[in-house]
Amino acid sequence: MAQWTSAMGAAQLARLLNSQQDRPAGPGTRRPPAYRALADGIRLLVLEGRVPVAARLPAERELALALSVSRTTVAAAYEALRTEGFLESRRGAGSWTSVPAGNPLPARGLEPLPPEALGSVIDLGCASLPAPEPWLTRAVQGALEELPPYAHTHGDYPAGLPALRAMIAERYTLRGIPTMPEQIMVTTGAMGAIDAICHLFAGRGERVAVESPSYANILQLMREAGARLVPVAMADGLSGWDMDRWRQVLRDAAPRIAYVVADFHNPTGALAGDDQRRQLVDAARSAGTVLVADETMTELWLDDDVDMPRPVCGFDPAGSTVITVGSASKAFWAGMRIGWVRAAPDVIRSLVAARAYADLGTPVLEQLAVNWLFSTGGWEQAVDIRRAQARENRDALVGALRRQLPDWEFEVPRGGLTLWVRTGGLSGSRLAEMGERVGLRVPSGPRFGVDGAFEGYVRLPFTVGGAVAEEAAARLAAAARLVENGVSGGGGESPRTFVA
Repeated sequence: MAQWTSAMGAAQLARLLNSQQDRPAGPGTRRPPAYRALADGIRLLVLEGRVPVAARLPAERELALALSVSRTTVAAAYEALRTEGFLESRRGAGSWTSVPAGNPLPARGLEPLPPEALGSVIDLGCASLPAPEPWLTRAVQGALEELPPYAHTHGDYPAGLPALRAMIAERYTLRGIPTMPEQIMVTTGAMGAIDAICHLFAGRGERVAVESPSYANILQLMREAGARLVPVAMADGLSGWDMDRWRQVLRDAAPRIAYVVADFHNPTGALAGDDQRRQLVDAARSAGTVLVADETMTELWLDDDVDMPRPVCGFDPAGSTVITVGSASKAFWAGMRIGWVRAAPDVIRSLVAARAYADLGTPVLEQLAVNWLFSTGGWEQAVDIRRAQARENRDALVGALRRQLPDWEFEVPRGGLTLWVRTGGLSGSRLAEMGERVGLRVPSGPRFGVDGAFEGYVRLPFTVGGAVAEEAAARLAAAARLVENGVSGGGGESPRTFVA
């Protein structure tokens, strides 16, 4: 790690450390020396992502005062963390959090197994559901009827089909955000949209602030683009963002881009409130940061009484600070690779111009299918089917987990497609490894963090229900027993927990 990217104040770190005291200790646990307890507490905060990797820690004297301990205790704790690879220091620059060199924890994106490879494996790797029929078939048939006039053209529409751009703009206007077609570019899924935005605004080596945890595939996309990721820990529970941390990171790190999922965040399911959205837009504007708001989960509220906040772009209607990304892939079907960007017209023109060196445009037939859904009301009926599927699966999975793994902790989100689960101190990476043995594919927490955070978590999507959800939880419990018993995954003895 070359240098710190954000700072952690002494009072803030003390609050986080004190919050750990509410957790019960294991049976027969002996009280460690004060320096060891402090080192273990900071290490656990890093592994859980509550203190980001590359966060500058307070000076020894400042932290000692905040914790009411001796400076010697803090110095010994810092030295222990340096020895273990969780802290780096440089004279004149201070000390910042790290992870051990050669850390084997997975951090790549998520890729689905091909259907023919599934067999007896239950795949909880990807948060995607089957298509909501009959609407996929109807949309494709409608698209084929609209295709002939377009077939007489070259077929390249770098900004997207004019009819679909106008329809997407109208849908934003109906949500209370006046939008012109010139503010819309159609892309090949949300990933294509964010890739284009990153290449336009964040060159190699630029800082990009991301929620911690965040969507694994986006993190990997940004890594491969050469971005320096600056993680910002989420607020506790499902309450959205920690605005004090966001303001601090935007002020101290001055990232070129900040990427957020305000609506049923992936993976936690958190929903940011109106005031948080307003504050984040204001803070990004003051810092000169481009705020990229991913709305792929926006329409997936699962409880009827959810009061959806105003879109993030509603606090920046001209699009000078906020760039919004939407997609048909989560709300409708992952095989429908249609996404879009809403931004100021000059930003859209720049994105379209840059596209000539990327994919030139988005498939016409799929654009026509989505436009057919939007224009006929089929979209709303298809999304209703999707919500019902996800709600039923969520409830089945939650019930199965509570029966099979009652000691694991999670909050039930009111929308989205994912459950973020604390694994009772077990290694999420080992659980994923042992899951493969028992016929379960589950992504470990570090995939959703930066540099090895969230080892004590797994993400479980609402993709299976009924008896399959029960079986998935049973297989996960079997994997947990293998981890608890120290079964080796082929690379030597595996630890029972990650916090010891």
